[in-house]
Amino acid sequence: MPAITSANLANAIAKLVAADALPTLVSNLVMGNLVTRDFEPTLAQAGDTVNVTIPPVMAANVIAEGASVTTQNPNAGNAQIVLNQHVEATFQIPDVTKVLAVPDLLQLYMQPAMVAIAEKIEYDLLNTYASFTANAALGAPATALTEAVVDAAETALFDAKVPATSEKYLVVDSAGYGVLRQLPRFSEFQTTGLAGLQNPVINGQVGRIKDFFVFRSQQVPKTGVAPVTVHNLAFAKAALGLVLRRLPQPLQGTGAIAEYAEMGNFGMRVVMSYQPNTLAQQFTVDVLYGVGVLRNNHAVQIRS
Repeated sequence: MPAITSANLANAIAKLVAADALPTLVSNLVMGNLVTRDFEPTLAQAGDTVNVTIPPVMAANVIAEGASVTTQNPNAGNAQIVLNQHVEATFQIPDVTKVLAVPDLLQLYMQPAMVAIAEKIEYDLLNTYASFTANAALGAPATALTEAVVDAAETALFDAKVPATSEKYLVVDSAGYGVLRQLPRFSEFQTTGLAGLQNPVINGQVGRIKDFFVFRSQQVPKTGVAPVTVHNLAFAKAALGLVLRRLPQPLQGTGAIAEYAEMGNFGMRVVMSYQPNTLAQQFTVDVLYGVGVLRNNHAVQIRS
């Protein structure tokens, strides 16, 4: 059995923090868990461009009545997404060895940092709403969401030939979510049938409306002043891409120790160093990523 040294103890602590940090970050994501994620354990730098392969759209051409049908592929290729976001959060642990004996302490120090990173990723994904121009925006500023507007959004995605097997999502702000879970036809058992088993009156969750899985996010963009326009988003998974790549290891001789945490098409780096001003171990968690539109017609903005 190898001897326990300060060096391998430091590596063990860095690995422990990395292993706990990533699940905490992913569990605080909404949009980040709904869009197409592209992660490879390869090194990259801010400003690099990544080609994300998107599935082709097949269109049928009828040559003549009664003749055979041929297909063409007008939309094959790659979507380019720039890794232009490097977000980091730093926290300190005064007595880092105590974390090994009391793991709950790690969550106490780490949770706020992970929430901050998750909020930044959510903000960037939801602020792509203006890039979806293929479908006309629905709803009106400072107007409550209605069943008809949600129905029109689902129809727009159907007309855009979003596959029936693709899950569709509707992400709204807190006020919009409150309106949706008060729609009588979707909160009463007599009108929803078995779906009434997930009753928003009882559990506070909207669940599914008009083939949309409904989520709420605190990062849904709002623009203007009195009246404020809320930019909710209805989309399929193929509409948006979140690309992540590894960041390089710290330079040798700096005393910093880095570990990578990777899980479910998501990766991050954890760097541990000593902060002499506070006599504590400092942990910096950072993520290099980029967001972009993959399929313009697979999303529609819903204003409220």
